[in-house]
Amino acid sequence: MSPSQESVFPEYETDTSQTSKLIRKFKETPFVPVGMAGFAAVVAYGLYKLKHRGDMKMSLHLIHMRVAAQGFVVGALTCGVLYSMYKEYIVKPKE
Repeated sequence: MSPSQESVFPEYETDTSQTSKLIRKFKETPFVPVGMAGFAAVVAYGLYKLKHRGDMKMSLHLIHMRVAAQGFVVGALTCGVLYSMYKEYIVKPKE
């Protein structure tokens, strides 16, 4: 890019570190990492309980774990949407 040309997205060019981009995204949408962590926790719990499922069929166990993981992620995303709507429409000062 020549020096006379102005950048289209200057905020993306100044933040070159992957960790700084990730931290900025987590600050913008705080419930996405919560959903990801909850999903990982449900999967870890499901793998742990897989050994002690008793006489429950494998497919039924996997369906329950999938529903639990998806429910956690959908719940976290719903909370995130409600939080962003609260910030934008209720807390935001009137113009």
